[in-house]
Amino acid sequence: MSRPHVVLSAAASVDGFLDDTSPVRLLLSNDADFDRVDQLRAEADAIMVGAETIRTDNPRLTVKSAQRQAERVAAGQPPNPLKVTVTRSGDLDPEAKVWHHGVEQTPVVYAPEAGAVLAGARLGGLADVVALPGSRIEFSAILDDLGARGVKRLMVEGGSQVIAGFLAGGLVDDLLLAIGPTLVGDAGAPRFARPARYPGGPTRRMRLVDVTAIGDVALLHYRPKEDS
Repeated sequence: MSRPHVVLSAAASVDGFLDDTSPVRLLLSNDADFDRVDQLRAEADAIMVGAETIRTDNPRLTVKSAQRQAERVAAGQPPNPLKVTVTRSGDLDPEAKVWHHGVEQTPVVYAPEAGAVLAGARLGGLADVVALPGSRIEFSAILDDLGARGVKRLMVEGGSQVIAGFLAGGLVDDLLLAIGPTLVGDAGAPRFARPARYPGGPTRRMRLVDVTAIGDVALLHYRPKEDS
């Protein structure tokens, strides 16, 4: 059994925020970059987000392109990747879109023991709820379980707590960060990653693989696991 290859994909403002504090999602990217992200989804076996992303964005986590869905099916895959959610509290809305759109595979929810009880009660048969031992979320244990399920490529889409957890655990193989030409400047808005103890501290440098201009968006490709 091997862990999935982890691709962390996110879009942030120039000053490092994932969103603002308005009730409407701030679109930091552009149409061409959204299409790039859709291709990443089509290439993944599973997509992971945190519970806060489900609460605030209510995403479907599906491949939008019908052609890409058809290509997945032709390759013997479901039209959409497996959906994976992480939650501490287990407080998940059973009416959220993620449980009802593109669910050819039963979504998987990971939560510490107490949160798993609530998630199971709220979601019922909408998801496969996996209880993690203890009171913490261990992302390495999640990767082990996903590997056992046959997931070879995992796309992590956030939010900031999940992003920080994967980076702090040294679990990201490829970091794809799209920088939108926007300044948010709101201290209450979610940042790209929450404070954490990262491997090697602030002096450890990730390896820059590529920088690509996508219209007015700059796409940065880093390999966090490799020393430069």
